[in-house]
Amino acid sequence: MSNVGIIGGGIIGLTSAYYLTQAGHKVTVIEKGNLQEGCSFGNAGMIVPSHFIPLAAPGMISKGIRWMFNSKSPFYVRPSLNPDLLKWGYLFYRNSSQANVDNAIPALKELSYYSKSLYQQMAKKLPFDFGYHERGLLMLYKTEEIESEERETAEIANHYGVEARVLTAEQVQDMEPDVRVDVRGGVYFPGDAHLTPQHFINGLIHYLKEAGVEFKTDCEVFDFRIENNKIQELTTNLGNYSFDEVILAAGSWSGTVAKRLQLSLPMQAGKGYSFTLNNIQKNVRIPSIFLEAKVAVTPMENNLRFGGTMEITRVNHKISMNRVRGIVESIPKYYPEMKVDVPGKEKVWHGLRPCSPDGLPYVGRSKQLQNLIVATGHSMLGISLGPGTGRVVADLMDGKKPDVGLSAFDPERFN
Repeated sequence: MSNVGIIGGGIIGLTSAYYLTQAGHKVTVIEKGNLQEGCSFGNAGMIVPSHFIPLAAPGMISKGIRWMFNSKSPFYVRPSLNPDLLKWGYLFYRNSSQANVDNAIPALKELSYYSKSLYQQMAKKLPFDFGYHERGLLMLYKTEEIESEERETAEIANHYGVEARVLTAEQVQDMEPDVRVDVRGGVYFPGDAHLTPQHFINGLIHYLKEAGVEFKTDCEVFDFRIENNKIQELTTNLGNYSFDEVILAAGSWSGTVAKRLQLSLPMQAGKGYSFTLNNIQKNVRIPSIFLEAKVAVTPMENNLRFGGTMEITRVNHKISMNRVRGIVESIPKYYPEMKVDVPGKEKVWHGLRPCSPDGLPYVGRSKQLQNLIVATGHSMLGISLGPGTGRVVADLMDGKKPDVGLSAFDPERFN
């Protein structure tokens, strides 16, 4: 049994704690916030094997440049001379290639399906309901250009064994009998699922506390004492801690923490926003993505959550209401009978997704530090890949060969 310290209390840190505890280890989670500010709490809750193409892909640079001049656009890089952002931007540009996509697809697909299978087990095993449903995902489009792109994605998906069905506007409407849908058509991925993220996170925290996991909240790691290629001690604002093994799962802050370990973990925060409509009388049945607007829509019981935007920025908590307006203005274009007002700033949730420059997470044991495992950089797929990553962490801790390949996720690939 090892004494394990996990830096980060988001979805990756919590699922790692879950599987490490099951394996008999003593676990402490160190979280710089209060466990309810993380990216995992207010997101769209989608479990999406359909999302196998990374953010760094051909065409993203030209789209990004086009979107940069629109304050309501779905993707935005805030210009800055910050060296970390410049390095990240250069690496993103270099990795926006077909070779990166070809490398990423099998790796993301394998980890996605593995993670979904673990959610199925958790839904049966855990003593709380977290709204897990397997209703698939509808990718909705209104224009000929996006229809062409999405049909191509569907072809690639079916080639790789991810079922995708191209639907007419009438077929889309048949799947949503309670809400009028105005689209040119859509692609349906029946293998996707969703959950209510705040129920999952809150329930898991309570479960882990009952299982003996210790939580240190509002506890920021400032430095490390390293001797003989091992982390001997963590320095925090609440004192010093020593562990046999350390897991770095600090989300958007992971790059900064890694610098103190002399590791290069290029990372930028991808800010996203969401808001939730409560007590919907006639609700959407199937989670959807408005493709032109890049807005995710998820039914959660009788509530409906809208989320979107990817604002690459330094870690900060400023809310851009123009981006929220962009989400709101897209809703009646797809659901014409759904009139939604712009929510007050206090009702808007935001999260900072940890984005690597090639769109792939960092998962694996460090070659430089013997007692460090890295598990971060999941971008928009934190919820989707959470249990799979947590289980991999526990297997690496115990010296077992994980059930999925990790070469594409090498945490030191940019060193």
